[in-house]
Amino acid sequence: MGTVIEVDCTTGISTEREQTPDEIAAQEAMAAQAEVDRVAREAEAAAVAAAKESAQAKLAALGLTPEEIAALSK
Repeated sequence: MGTVIEVDCTTGISTEREQTPDEIAAQEAMAAQAEVDRVAREAEAAAVAAAKESAQAKLAALGLTPEEIAALSK
């Protein structure tokens, strides 16, 4: 179990205590959601990169030069 430090702002007294089961569950849920969010961001970035690569390949197939394709993406 982790510990929690509580500070009473009016007195400045700090108290260290063990986390409650609810606090541990909430922390684990936040960590799991953060991992889901990270995976989603990575998947979105990969999809955008794949779409960009596909678009560039289609433009090249139409006869555009690499310089012309680069100019379009600016």
